[in-house]
Amino acid sequence: MTMQHAPMGWNSWDCYGAAVTEKVVLQNARYMADHLKPFGWEYVVVDIQWSEPGANGHMYRPFAVLEMDDFSRLMPAVNRFPSAAGGKGFAPLADEIHRMGLKFGIHIMRGIPRQAVHLNTKILGTDRTAGEIADISSVCSWNTDMYGVDPKKEGALEYYNSLFSLYASWGVDFIKLDDICRELPHAEEELLLISRAHKTCGRKMLLSLSPGPALPEKAKLFKNTACMWRITDDFWDDWKLLYDMFDRAKTWCHHAGNGHWPDADMLPIGPLRQTDDPSEWTRFTEEEQITMMSLWCIMRSPLMIGGEMTGFDSFSLQLVTNREILRMHRLARYSHPVWRKKVQGTELVLWTAHCAEGGTYAALFNIGEEVLTTSLSFSDLRLEGNLLCQDLWKNTVFHSSGFLSITLKKHEAAVFLLQRLD
Repeated sequence: MTMQHAPMGWNSWDCYGAAVTEKVVLQNARYMADHLKPFGWEYVVVDIQWSEPGANGHMYRPFAVLEMDDFSRLMPAVNRFPSAAGGKGFAPLADEIHRMGLKFGIHIMRGIPRQAVHLNTKILGTDRTAGEIADISSVCSWNTDMYGVDPKKEGALEYYNSLFSLYASWGVDFIKLDDICRELPHAEEELLLISRAHKTCGRKMLLSLSPGPALPEKAKLFKNTACMWRITDDFWDDWKLLYDMFDRAKTWCHHAGNGHWPDADMLPIGPLRQTDDPSEWTRFTEEEQITMMSLWCIMRSPLMIGGEMTGFDSFSLQLVTNREILRMHRLARYSHPVWRKKVQGTELVLWTAHCAEGGTYAALFNIGEEVLTTSLSFSDLRLEGNLLCQDLWKNTVFHSSGFLSITLKKHEAAVFLLQRLD
């Protein structure tokens, strides 16, 4: 499925881990419909272990019994998703979210449930069983729910076909496929099998690959199989991770576009880790959040909000509803870093991109530890003359010739759209 711009939505992991409930999903969906939908936000994604009745946080219960149908397919835990009762699965929840004008997504793990293999349950569309298609040597290093599927085994394709057929019947619009992206090359054949089932299921669903870091040499494979793929492990509200993202963004930025999007992971903003401490707020400063949003948007990463949106303050809401920054997310082309250097003892990074509707984007990042006032020369951007300059975060417009004078706090960013006047 080709998209002209990277997906934008909300994912339950950062605030609820494996313990999200139907009530929480709906309250965030309503908030998105009321406050964010006009700005392009549309996906509501239920993250990992929605089939685990006893999930209670960001830690997994090892070898927990999962809800599963007769054909080795995981089903929503009814105590957490009551509308799934009677074998309805996620269809009622998806319908409710669709009625809000939004799209619905779920997380799945590569492979087949271990409990299906131990019980040797059936596979829909074949006389093979779970035990016959499993690769019990292929296991996730951080979760005990699944074994890998051996793509060479008869019945393997039928199993994945049955999964995507089920998700299509539920009305799913987005699949986050986990334990696959950084498992290449050993899981490459399984990814190709999954991609085949995904593309032939009869419903358009975006396919997202996790976790990272993805291998740059596998970029062509990712583009052929998925809409987005993670370029990092889980990204949290830690400056060291944001600082590191500039190198990752440099590596991957030229792969963005045409329905394939390198994914810098979720935006850990607002209330986080609600199962551990309902009062916990993102540890990023406001300046760091502006830097994060600016980098994600100029490199055109997917945007997935990680916080509990109903707890947003005015800054959080303004951060994700800045029309000009989100316009850059849609219209930036040929995004890349221009330079990275020390200026007056602090570290600066300059990114640029062409605007598809005219003009040049420039994003200056202070990733050092000191406040800095500096001049950004238009010659660094191969521009000259008197330019119309729009400051996208401050919402100001002015004229300038030759340079911009900019003051940045530590870890702060400034973003401009520069246009010739003649």
